[in-house]
Amino acid sequence: MAAEPDIREELRRLRARVPQLTGALATSVDGVVLAQDTPGVAPETVAALTATALDVAARLADATGQGDLRELLVRGVYGYVATYAAGRTAVLTLLAQDRVNVGRLHLEGRRAGTRIGELVDAEAAAAAAAPTGAPAEPPAEPQAPELQVSKPQASEPQVSEPQAPEPQPKPQPKSPAAKSTAARARTPRAPRTTSTNARTTTES
Repeated sequence: MAAEPDIREELRRLRARVPQLTGALATSVDGVVLAQDTPGVAPETVAALTATALDVAARLADATGQGDLRELLVRGVYGYVATYAAGRTAVLTLLAQDRVNVGRLHLEGRRAGTRIGELVDAEAAAAAAAPTGAPAEPPAEPQAPELQVSKPQASEPQVSEPQAPEPQPKPQPKSPAAKSTAARARTPRAPRTTSTNARTTTES
């Protein structure tokens, strides 16, 4: 929170004006710590309990017709816990010893609550006036297109498988009947003619 240093400084001055204060912290009405000066006390715990107590006290004030809650005072055996409005969205919680002057406590607490409320409300107004859109992101640097290089695939050697020789048809053996039929079908050859010198024998 940008106003945190100014709020912490206001708490320091408040403790200087009221020496009986043992702690002071500014929180949101939801229990978020804005600034704190509470030695020996967990500020987150006090802030959470304060938010719960304010809710109950506001309902009590509304139910009894007392209007909006302005401040809350709790007295224990060893001292006081006082809570004052600080603007529209914050509260101031003070821890004081039992011997504190309650009138002085209220006077200084209300004044400090007013000043802290002005700081918180001013920061809230500045945040509301700021443009709500997120700052535009710088354009991304153009990236070189990735080259799609196709790697040459190794051609597999074409191995021709040896083809089995086609089986030659076996000659069918001829039956004896077929042989005799073929012999009968043969054309008879013409008888050879031999010219021989006939010898003439004369019987005398």
